[in-house]
Amino acid sequence: MATVYITRKEHFNAAHKLWVESWTAEQNLERFGKCANPNWHGHNFNLFVTVKGTPDPVTGLIVDLKELSRLIRARVTDKLDHQNLNLDVDFIRGQMPSTENLAVAIWQQLEAEVAARGGTLHCVKLYETENNYAEYYGE
Repeated sequence: MATVYITRKEHFNAAHKLWVESWTAEQNLERFGKCANPNWHGHNFNLFVTVKGTPDPVTGLIVDLKELSRLIRARVTDKLDHQNLNLDVDFIRGQMPSTENLAVAIWQQLEAEVAARGGTLHCVKLYETENNYAEYYGE
């Protein structure tokens, strides 16, 4: 049977600041630009979670998308939405809250849960803006 990929899109809003404490303000501003705003800045993130697998011969589904949506909300977006990524989110605490690191952290929140539901997590794609996104494949 064929391997199929199915994607669920979710959305959240969050603030963060990219800042290296051991650098001067000038170094941070030079490296991170507006993202180093001392008063934070926010994004309207779009999250795409792709699961791969073989469709069930009876239902035709890899995973139940309503259940996948509930899982993403419970493990990820409810924890991120309208939060400060630098201060409020346990699963990214202590890391630079870049889009790249956030994509990896989201993967870690979902991988085992997706597998427990019969699918294999294939990709986490996180859009920070309409022009910038990170993809992570568990590598």
